[in-house]
Amino acid sequence: MDLGLTGRRAFIGGASRGLGYACAESLVREGARVLIAAREPVALEAARARLGGDTLALAVDLGRSEAGATAVTQAAQLLGGLDVLVVNAGGPPSGGFASQDDTAWRAAAELLLFSAVAQVRAALPSLRASDQARIVFIASTSIKQPIDDLILSNSVRAALAGLAKSLANELGPAGILVNVVCPGAIDTERIRRLDQARAERTGQALAKVAEARGASIPLGRIGRPAELGDTVAFLASARASYITGTILQVDGGATRSS
Repeated sequence: MDLGLTGRRAFIGGASRGLGYACAESLVREGARVLIAAREPVALEAARARLGGDTLALAVDLGRSEAGATAVTQAAQLLGGLDVLVVNAGGPPSGGFASQDDTAWRAAAELLLFSAVAQVRAALPSLRASDQARIVFIASTSIKQPIDDLILSNSVRAALAGLAKSLANELGPAGILVNVVCPGAIDTERIRRLDQARAERTGQALAKVAEARGASIPLGRIGRPAELGDTVAFLASARASYITGTILQVDGGATRSS
């Protein structure tokens, strides 16, 4: 199936590794021109080299809203426009309510919400000029089903879902499609860190914690990054032309709510 992504211009945040890199890999494979952004220059350049082609890279801390807006503006200039905005950032620290002070709450909001707002605002002029404009937010299944010991992510990502649904309504008449992808347990550094933290907290062996995570999922395993990346590529494509305002989990059936 031709996804109609050849030559389409995409900005992808947090793309030096993990889910952001998987999204970039899928879009590049489909012929898109991609600019990846992330905080660490060495890891970012290595990712750009692996992606190959005419992939571009910008070293920037997307956890700061002003920096995120500047990066998106630069991406549009370098690519000659923008058709796809993939908003992606790392998760805030784990912990329950009592362990998070006001500084932690503000940092989580800046990382996951305010930076997303700034990136969308910066992208809109280019997206309005595109005939295949897409915004895809990478969130978490915690939007639909809170995850234990992730109070910051559970709370702020829910606000991101509200933003996305509202944008889908506002931007639909302009032909800009807005969707949210909610990864469940995917084989990334983030999941491995969470498993390590659980192992330390409970006194279990790390291998047992990882095994239990996979066993709790109906498909019996955690996901592969490419499975998330390919979902984002489809939503960014011409084939997804009647999908907007959707919150789609990619989690092997782990989310129990509808």
